[in-house]
Amino acid sequence: MTKIVDDPEAFASSALAGFSRVYGRYVRLVKGGVVRATAVPLGKVSVIVGGGSGHYPAFAGYVGPGMADAAVAGEIFASPSTAAVARVCRNADHGGGILLGFGNYAGDVLNFGVAAERLRAEGIDVRIVTVTDDVASAPAEQHLRRRGIAGDFVVFKVAGAAAEAGLAIDEVERVTRLANARTFSFGVAFGGCTLPGSKEPLFTVPKGMMALGLGIHGEPGIRDTEIVPANALARLLVDTVLAERPTGARRAAVLLNGLGATKYEELFVLWNAVEPLLAASGVDLVSPEVGEYVTSLDMQGCSLTVLWLDEELERYWLAPCDTPVFRRGEVFRTEPAAFKANAEDETPVFGPASSASQESARCLAGILDAMVSALQEAEAELGRIDAFAGDGDHGQGMRRGATAARDAIRQAVAAGAGAKSALGVAGDAWADRAGGTSGAIWGLLLRSWSSAFSDEKAIEGADVVRGAGIALDDVMRLGGARPGDKTLVDAFVPFVATLETAKADGLSLKEAWRKASVTCKAAAEATAPLAPRLGRARPLAERSIGHPDAGAVSLSLIAGTIDAFL
Repeated sequence: MTKIVDDPEAFASSALAGFSRVYGRYVRLVKGGVVRATAVPLGKVSVIVGGGSGHYPAFAGYVGPGMADAAVAGEIFASPSTAAVARVCRNADHGGGILLGFGNYAGDVLNFGVAAERLRAEGIDVRIVTVTDDVASAPAEQHLRRRGIAGDFVVFKVAGAAAEAGLAIDEVERVTRLANARTFSFGVAFGGCTLPGSKEPLFTVPKGMMALGLGIHGEPGIRDTEIVPANALARLLVDTVLAERPTGARRAAVLLNGLGATKYEELFVLWNAVEPLLAASGVDLVSPEVGEYVTSLDMQGCSLTVLWLDEELERYWLAPCDTPVFRRGEVFRTEPAAFKANAEDETPVFGPASSASQESARCLAGILDAMVSALQEAEAELGRIDAFAGDGDHGQGMRRGATAARDAIRQAVAAGAGAKSALGVAGDAWADRAGGTSGAIWGLLLRSWSSAFSDEKAIEGADVVRGAGIALDDVMRLGGARPGDKTLVDAFVPFVATLETAKADGLSLKEAWRKASVTCKAAAEATAPLAPRLGRARPLAERSIGHPDAGAVSLSLIAGTIDAFL
């Protein structure tokens, strides 16, 4: 349990600030992350990594010569927002393009993906490689659907070395993808982790048992089994990870990783059993590592990672690096980096808006007020639903995002913004504050919906309907969800279809919205028997069956809240 904390909701940002004070010779704090504090050659590919906080030393601890150029940090176990990713990337861009690396989680995929689109529109060449090393989360034939766990460390080490060697963006991307394809991990947990400010862990493991195939965001394992002695645990880890050994592979980078509350002495005892098993299997170890590299707050457990090396990958695995948590080889000669002026200045500037559009913006602000009240009241229930197969933070994230959106739209209205601009900044604020999958989706949803509005005229019913369709298209395109995946989309699709049909039949916006809201609620309830096919809940599909999807339920709640407001 986390005991040293002031405001639980400021825990992640406070920890990042403290880290930056300690390691100021390596990193400089920017809003939402850190960038290298040392000078980088012009034209170098920037390797930027990230994800939720709570995994220290991932990801800020990897920043330094020979590894990452920057790290983006979300809230605890929540993806960083689109705005944070874009902001950190702009601060760390050296003109050679950007490689974004992160674990394969829905929120990260969406937020990093939307940020990449924005940066490409600004003329920056951005490539994305998701780490997919967790063998427990999908079968071998679906390797690219797997989660990223401790394999992040070895893949990012290779990527950073390739970029430091001066390779062009195409080659850095190729090498990183090769490293990911040859990286496999499997983990076990003896106890769950507890979020800052919480009194109970996100999941518990029965006494005398261990959870196999755990996630690193507080997700429980895929099944429980009795705790076994070190020799038997080593056999389980080694046999599972080596099961997908590439033909002819012998040389390997191996990582035995602690998850936050497992003592180093325990890891050394386990390594004492792991190494002989690897040797007996014909594995030639190349600079193995044992320690904490990707943690999960105070989770008790460990994981084994194997990166199968070829000559090229071995060169980059052994290449020098100098970061706060990992140093290898020669000492880098460095000098302080120049500060990028105005790189963080994101104060919105609103153009002229008509009085009619400003009135519509005030109406939208009233809707956000009502949404915040509804989500505050439903926070605990949404968290309870989410906890069946997730980490239980959906209610908190929705309340936090909606509150930020409400505050942002109030400020926009006070500054004279029109409807389009006001809703757009509200969406950005939602995503920036909430983080995670729900934050990314709702930030994108509001921003996309705003594109159907104007700062020159009042919102009309046809604009609302058209915006709903645009928002749905963008959420499905960038989030990758389809009906039947047990996500918000299962309720959003019938909502939009009903809204469009009702409006086309001549109903008023209020009447059409009411019909769509009723349809949305029924569709959300109908997600209960489904098994999730995306996101963190997918490996725990059986736990989710019989319970509705939290994202669909919160969408239904918001639709009903707006119905009552209209």
